[in-house]
Amino acid sequence: MAPCWAAAQDLFEIQVYPSETMEPHHTMFEFHLNTIPKGTKDTAGGVYANHHQTHLTLEVTHGLTKHWELGGYLVSAYVPDEGAEFVGARIRPRFQAPASWRLPFHFSLSTEVDFNRHEFDPNTITLELRPIIDKQLDKWYFSFNPSFGKSLRGPDASAGFDFEPSVKVSYDLTRRVAAGVEYYAGMGSVTDLYTLHNQHHYIYPTIDLNISPDWEFNFGVGRGLTGTSEQWVVKCIIGRRLRF
Repeated sequence: MAPCWAAAQDLFEIQVYPSETMEPHHTMFEFHLNTIPKGTKDTAGGVYANHHQTHLTLEVTHGLTKHWELGGYLVSAYVPDEGAEFVGARIRPRFQAPASWRLPFHFSLSTEVDFNRHEFDPNTITLELRPIIDKQLDKWYFSFNPSFGKSLRGPDASAGFDFEPSVKVSYDLTRRVAAGVEYYAGMGSVTDLYTLHNQHHYIYPTIDLNISPDWEFNFGVGRGLTGTSEQWVVKCIIGRRLRF
C-alpha cells in the first residue's frame, strides 16, 4: 500500500493563490469554510475519515513591507460522532517580486509551515513551498501554483518533496462577477509519482464576487476525479481587508 498522506489535497484551505501580497499596514481576515458531503471513509493510521467533515479555517494576513507579508492560520473541523475539533496552526511568510524585475508575469513565493494534530494528518509538521505565477489579460485571469510539500515530522519525514500543482482560470462576466475553474492535484514524490489511481485530482467550477477592494468572496463545488479523491467538496472563502 503506497502512502498517500503528503500527496493529498489540502481540504482546509482550498485556494489558488494570487501573486499580490498585502499592502503595508493592511490586514486581511479570511474565513475558509469547506464541507465534504461525499468523501473517503479511510481511517488508516488513526486519522478521522473525511466523509461528512466540515472545516473552518481563520487566516489572518498582514502586509509588512511593499513586497513581504506574513500570514497565520487557526484550523478547526467538525467530525461526525466526535464534534468540534482543533486541527492545528500554520504560519506563512510570502515574498512578491518587485516590478523592477520586469518579469513577463507576476510572481511571488509562499513558504508555509503547518502544525497538525495526528488525527487529521499523521505528518504532524509539514512544509509547503508554493511559487505563484499569475497574469491578467483583459477579462481573463490565469494563476499557476506549482506547490511542493514535505513532511518534517511523521511517517513520511524521510521522503522527499511531493508535487501538488493547482491552477485557476477565470473570466470577468461583469465588473463584479467572475466565473472560473480551479484545478488541484496531489501527485506524489517529484522523483517517483504515484500511479494515477493513488493521485488526487479535483475540478472546481467557481464564482468570485468583486464587491469591493476590501472584500473577497469565492465559492466553488469540487468533484474528485480519481478513486482516492473525495467525491464532492463544497468550499467558500469570505475575506475582509482592514487598515491598521
